[in-house]
Amino acid sequence: MEAQEQGWTEEDSATYQKLAVVAVPEREEQIATLVSLLPFDREAAFTAVELGSGEGYLSEVVLECFPNASVLAFDGSAEMRSVASERLSRFGERFKIEEFDILDLGWIERVHGADCVISSLCVHHLGGEGKRAMFQGVFEQLTPGGALIIADLVDPQRPEALDLFAQTWDRETQRRSQERLGNDEGMRAFQETEWNLFRHPDAMDRPSPLFDQLLWLREAGFEAVDCFWLRAGHAIYGGYKPGGAPPAELVGFEAALAVTNRVLKIGKP
Repeated sequence: MEAQEQGWTEEDSATYQKLAVVAVPEREEQIATLVSLLPFDREAAFTAVELGSGEGYLSEVVLECFPNASVLAFDGSAEMRSVASERLSRFGERFKIEEFDILDLGWIERVHGADCVISSLCVHHLGGEGKRAMFQGVFEQLTPGGALIIADLVDPQRPEALDLFAQTWDRETQRRSQERLGNDEGMRAFQETEWNLFRHPDAMDRPSPLFDQLLWLREAGFEAVDCFWLRAGHAIYGGYKPGGAPPAELVGFEAALAVTNRVLKIGKP
């Protein structure tokens, strides 16, 4: 795979599984935010595509919050696909997972007829022109009223912002290491692996400025384009394809957060 040729390996996938609990700022809040932004009634039957699904936590929250929805997940790691497939086997045909390479935009054809595309920490592997082409391609494949909602790293455009993003990501990881693990081991691993790309740039990581991405989304045809959440250089942003009826019964953020906490076992021994 091209992504692996640039440096991502199954070892990186294993490292991410260990680090994600502390290294993803407000991980639970991010997942709940993504799910609460989906433009569907609680009981709606729709198909979501998740890009870079990893262990499947975001897909699981979608399936729990929307009992009639189905998810087609894509991930480039065989280990991640195996873990997600086993974890979500209870959903039967409502969950499927397939191999893909984010850098080979041929996968966009498999989005045809989907009602929404969601992604967490995957799209930043595409360069600017790749993102622009992806937004256009996804827009064309989505059903009317669908949505593209992304949670990802964004590129700071000033040295002051670079320093801000680097420091606040360190700060968030330190806090979560204490809260989730009760010690600094998570923070030490974060530093030892040089995971903070704002301090340690990597050719595999190609985040784009948030402002540019919002313009590309609108250029592709999406409406209500916006940034919905931003912290420590991580943003949640996206847009909606015209058409369709607004949902009458939203899932809502608090309900999505409660499900997320249960899925991630937050607050349990």
